[in-house]
Amino acid sequence: MNDLIKKVTQLLDDKTINVFIGYGQGTASRIRTIFVKNSSQVENLVYTSDCTANLAGYLLKHEVKKIGKLGILANDSALRSMMQLASEFQIKDGEVYVLHAAKDGSFTEFADFQSIEAYLVTIDTGITSDEQERIAKLEAMTVKERWIFWNKEFEKCIKCYACRAACPMCYCHRCTTDVNQPQWIPVASHEQGNLDYHLMRAMHLAGRCVNCGECANACPMDIPLNLLTYQLIAPIRTTFDATAGMKADAVYALSTFKPDDKENFII
Repeated sequence: MNDLIKKVTQLLDDKTINVFIGYGQGTASRIRTIFVKNSSQVENLVYTSDCTANLAGYLLKHEVKKIGKLGILANDSALRSMMQLASEFQIKDGEVYVLHAAKDGSFTEFADFQSIEAYLVTIDTGITSDEQERIAKLEAMTVKERWIFWNKEFEKCIKCYACRAACPMCYCHRCTTDVNQPQWIPVASHEQGNLDYHLMRAMHLAGRCVNCGECANACPMDIPLNLLTYQLIAPIRTTFDATAGMKADAVYALSTFKPDDKENFII
């Protein structure tokens, strides 16, 4: 922890960065995101086993970007999010100072995208065994059973859009759900509106989800939203040989056309 405080203090004092995005102590013993703008605030930084949130979503926030050069304390999920954002031309190499936080509490500086890519291939970027088990149960269901399961889950949705706000891949300045002329997604929290919203969001994340789980963590109704997008990871990998968040120059699977594509995945 002292190494983190010392490093961030140095970065702010020598103007390498203007703000550092990290973790701080919130209310009720909760960990929250904090934005450290000067060395007098560095002592507010914390790093414990509870610091699991993916902070990469803040990198594209207008109110954060306008502060100046950004620094971030990135866990594995945040690193993958940054690679996916880079592949979508949302951030550039060298634009953000990256200090990686490992699970053992150590910190490593990543100078460029290439070093991040080299690190990512050495770690397990898959979903957890518990999540794999839950997905296996879903896939063992009949189509009708899955339909009933997800409709029952979506019934709980209150349309707070916390999942959208927490997801680093939901960065559109104006979401389809906010458009009312014409209105594509019903605003009211009812069966059709909830189903339309969540299926639309899942489709937009197909081939882009880095399985950080922030959507499910943010949901106040405990809807397992991550399982919906996680179920799309394997088909994208096997069909298009693509895994989100591994390379800064990756091509989005669902926007790539090859003349020799046999299209044998179409039923």
